[in-house]
Amino acid sequence: MFSRIKYRTAFAWRQPRAMLWVTVGVVALGFLVALEIAARRFGLPGPITNQVREVIFAPKSGPLLYASMALMMVVLPWRQRFIAAGVAVGIDVAFFLARWAVGAKMMFGNGALWVILGYAVIAVTRRTGRERVLLLKGVGLGLLLVTGRKTGDAWLLITSKTRPTVLDPYMAAADHALGNPSWLAGRIVQATGPIGNHVLDWVYIQLAVAAVIVALYELRNVAVERRFPGHHLVRTFLVIGLLGPAIYMIFPVVGPVFAYGADGGQWAVADLWPNTLPTGAPHSIPFDEITPRNCMPSLHTAWATAIFIHSRRGPRILRFAGTFWLVATLSATLGFGYHYGADLVAGVVFAFTIEAALRSLERGWDRSGVQLVAYGTAVFAALLLSYRYLPTRMAEHPWVSGPLLILAMASVIHGYVRTTRLWVPKATPALRPDMQPELV
Repeated sequence: MFSRIKYRTAFAWRQPRAMLWVTVGVVALGFLVALEIAARRFGLPGPITNQVREVIFAPKSGPLLYASMALMMVVLPWRQRFIAAGVAVGIDVAFFLARWAVGAKMMFGNGALWVILGYAVIAVTRRTGRERVLLLKGVGLGLLLVTGRKTGDAWLLITSKTRPTVLDPYMAAADHALGNPSWLAGRIVQATGPIGNHVLDWVYIQLAVAAVIVALYELRNVAVERRFPGHHLVRTFLVIGLLGPAIYMIFPVVGPVFAYGADGGQWAVADLWPNTLPTGAPHSIPFDEITPRNCMPSLHTAWATAIFIHSRRGPRILRFAGTFWLVATLSATLGFGYHYGADLVAGVVFAFTIEAALRSLERGWDRSGVQLVAYGTAVFAALLLSYRYLPTRMAEHPWVSGPLLILAMASVIHGYVRTTRLWVPKATPALRPDMQPELV
């Protein structure tokens, strides 16, 4: 009788959870199909087509595919990890020789994708019960990283096609409150020469690989414990990538190197970046149908902030790497003219708010979690409204508005640190035998 009650309780708990995952899967699939249709309307392949093509054709990013395979392998024992890595390399060598023979584009990564898909087949055909579920979760984790990249590319395409005007003059005016950091950083990067450019460019491009390194540390015990932790970096990365492009549609901005630099061509207001500060009243300007409107907020800043937050739980070398990646990413986003300083402030607030929401979801919502997420959301909304409707006032009073922007960002960071410290369970010291209370 007891075992029957226990089974019913477990079934009652698992059924809503299973329904939740099925619902999430259906919504995600519908979202991908919608993006595929939208991309096709503009005459370009969507995320599903691009992903399927990489099974045979040269991938866009080989390191990303191998990073995805590494995430998938956290559920495997060490022997199977070595076998999987060897198979992936062997397949890539075969593809490399075939492409070299026919003169096709050279890129690795197909082998990693084949291994991920192969383990999906193994999970369905050769595994049962909890082992099947765990392996499918690993496969899903690896594919989510790749699919997230393809989805982001489709989003960027849609922003450039559906938002004919951009709001860069508003951002440039608001950025006067922060001392025009993009113009300053641009001159500094130019002064460092090709070495500084190459280092920052590599850091900027390989952000997802850095995230995988931190995620692998967080998921290092999955193969032993046979379960995933309740919260890890990959979840934060995916949610940032899912929600961020929606803000792009509301606040389209291309960045100073395009709106005020030579990269903007005939669409640029003038060739000013990074030597001459822009002036004039804020107004929306038309722009081409190629450049993504992906500045507000800076998702590279948000992702680098998430890497920094999660690296705090690791050893010293991981904490150092997380700090380096954050500083280098901020330097690259400003120094290459991809973002305004105000974008970075919004990106930091965006990251801490999402991280707070996901951690609250993991531990169960309570008053402190709701207040923290609500406050972060309110600050983020206030930043967007001030950039749009108060940029002239901010530029006229930089010694007031600039510190207020930094203070608003710092208040969200402080609230997150203070609240999450209270969430950490405090260890209670065990009593010595001579201190045990006597039973009367």
